[in-house]
Amino acid sequence: MKEVAVIGFGMTKFGELWNKSIKDIFVEASLGAIDNAGVDHIDSIYVGAMSSGIFVGQEHLGAVMSDYLGMNPVPSTRVESACASGGISFRQAYLDVASGNSEIVLAAGVEKMNDGADVTAALATAADQEYEVYNGVTFPGLYAMIANAHMHEYKTTRKQLAAVAVKNHSNGANNPNAQFRNIITVDQVLNSTLVADPLRLLDCSPVTDGGAAVILCSMDIAKKFTDTPVKVVVSTQASDTISLYERETFTTLKAVSKAAEKAYKQANLKPENVDLAELHDCFTISEIVVSEDLGFFEKGCGGPAVEEGKTSIEGGEIPINTSGGLKSKGHPVGATGIAQIIELYEQLTGQAGKRQVKNAHIGLAQNMGGSGASCTINILEAV
Repeated sequence: MKEVAVIGFGMTKFGELWNKSIKDIFVEASLGAIDNAGVDHIDSIYVGAMSSGIFVGQEHLGAVMSDYLGMNPVPSTRVESACASGGISFRQAYLDVASGNSEIVLAAGVEKMNDGADVTAALATAADQEYEVYNGVTFPGLYAMIANAHMHEYKTTRKQLAAVAVKNHSNGANNPNAQFRNIITVDQVLNSTLVADPLRLLDCSPVTDGGAAVILCSMDIAKKFTDTPVKVVVSTQASDTISLYERETFTTLKAVSKAAEKAYKQANLKPENVDLAELHDCFTISEIVVSEDLGFFEKGCGGPAVEEGKTSIEGGEIPINTSGGLKSKGHPVGATGIAQIIELYEQLTGQAGKRQVKNAHIGLAQNMGGSGASCTINILEAV
């Protein structure tokens, strides 16, 4: 297989983009990536989107976006895996280039969530409809179950959950594309509106519109376009039961641990070799559990690690969610996985500004769907 590089990116601001359609958002991000990379053609397109049919009534996004971007007859494919749609869109683009089928590929993600749809119902389509949703379960409820189990089993505290939100807002304050750039305190998190015990409003990622795109190409031609290509070291994926009740434990997300195991083995790396990571913090408990399942911390130590500053940019052992994460940057579900790749690209090329991690060489992005039923892990390396 060919070596693959990321050579450019484009991204809209994340937030409530009332004056832009889903097509406008996609095109803005994609044209930004094409311009940033300096490419003169695209061989194929992958569009990550979770629920465009429910949110804005538009399916068939591959063809729609290729047309609106002015790229026909370039083959364009919509990728859906709930909140992992963007990350798996990137994975498919990577495989397309690595296989030799395409030379230059656009991998993008987009979601327009604020056009009046019932967001709770739309997101619930990523859970088990018959055994979970029918009985009233929502995603805050599912992650509340995970949080309660983790707090019971490992003595994780409410303040440790709050520390995740505080850290990520601190990082997001320095991200010009973030939806929420406000600094928050532990007390504000603890006193925010209760959503699903023990999770409160400031433990939850927001409803977001946004788009993100990157250009991938073979490493053979990457230096024609940029002096700072970033190598895609490995891309893996794993699945688990969609329902929590079918799992052996609520405190381990098997799709995450299995995808990580495969990624480390293929890349010949260990968790301690990773310099920074973008993790899927749809809820604060998610970042804690995932940080453990990726091997950054022992089980039960993820909460104390955040509280002790081990995941912070300054002085942290493994800076996590330097972009602000889903919590602060925002979570336009189909675009989230691509936005994670963009943060790694900026960090590994020294373009992250006040968020910059010193001596960043290897970055990991973990993007998952639902309550962890699907997961993709992409590891990138500075060249």
